[in-house]
Amino acid sequence: MSLKYTCPGCGTPLGYEGLCWKCKSEQERKAALAWTPEQIAEKQRNLIQNIHRLADMEDPECTDFWQLLGYRDAITPEIQRAALAAGVFWPCEIYYHAPADEGEGLIHALLSTEDSSEASNLMCCLAMQGDDRALETLLELEKHPRPWRKNLYVDPSIYAQCGGWTFDKEGQRMQLNFDTCYPMVKGEPGEGSPIRMGQMREDTCPHCGGRMVDILVLDGRDERLRFLGLDGILTAACCPNCVGFLDGPAFSRFTLDGGVEVFPSRTFDGTGKMDCYVRPEEYKALTENRFILGKSSVPLFYGAACEDVNTIGGFANWVQDWEYTACPHCGKPMKYLAQIQWDTLMDGTEGTLYVEFCPDCHVVSMQHQQT
Repeated sequence: MSLKYTCPGCGTPLGYEGLCWKCKSEQERKAALAWTPEQIAEKQRNLIQNIHRLADMEDPECTDFWQLLGYRDAITPEIQRAALAAGVFWPCEIYYHAPADEGEGLIHALLSTEDSSEASNLMCCLAMQGDDRALETLLELEKHPRPWRKNLYVDPSIYAQCGGWTFDKEGQRMQLNFDTCYPMVKGEPGEGSPIRMGQMREDTCPHCGGRMVDILVLDGRDERLRFLGLDGILTAACCPNCVGFLDGPAFSRFTLDGGVEVFPSRTFDGTGKMDCYVRPEEYKALTENRFILGKSSVPLFYGAACEDVNTIGGFANWVQDWEYTACPHCGKPMKYLAQIQWDTLMDGTEGTLYVEFCPDCHVVSMQHQQT
């Protein structure tokens, strides 16, 4: 049965009148990017005055926060101080790179609490603040756990990953994300780009028989991608049908000349065989997408502020919790590389693919999350 309406922005069939959610998200993003300095200052003042509403996810404060952070990089120390004074510890991103005195305030609150849920939130906030005192405190709590630790699932070193870093038993810091972010945007046919998403391969998936895909190919020699430290090509290959059904991430190893080796994997049910649900028209849409690398970098939380943006670097919009994969070769936590929203490539699909890699072993991890 055909739907009665179509989106006036992109022509997608809809069951209601108005913009589809992707066009609405893009419209809101463009509006935020067009804010004047006076509008930004007004939203910052309102956020400070009503900071308690942020923790309750009330609007306009909640929406304003994510747009100020993700699109304008405009969360100020004054906003952070207001949040700490009001005991607002969600969302933790509000404390990203907060001043040292704010970090000390978070540490005091963390070491004073006896509540495991509050301790969990405070460790995320401290991870986002992320200075050496934050590392020192989380390391001490890992070595000498407080009573509330028994009610939590993971150690402080895993909470540190929320802020894009972690530490080993000796207290050595390991950075897990990049301090640069580029969006992947729609380009014109034939327009050159150092990234490509959805390149069909000749081999087939051993689980479902569907075609394997180079889901991401990027050339680290492009000036915009120099921050990745790759003197060549990274290729991430997976089955777009099965990557969401695997018992763990999909892995592949790349060579800088463009080669790729796909690692064996297994499905959750252990049978090893399943149907391929990706239709021919969806493969066509996937491989003919027009995404290219954006010309300019964007704020680090650009991709974390919405669900319709694909990004390289920066922070991810984790559907569930953050998850940094251990490299199957060296055991070190991988670095976050990219997020790919499936429904930007294939209409009607769900979830997000998170791509990570080990710079030392040239191994790529691809993991799927969805609600």
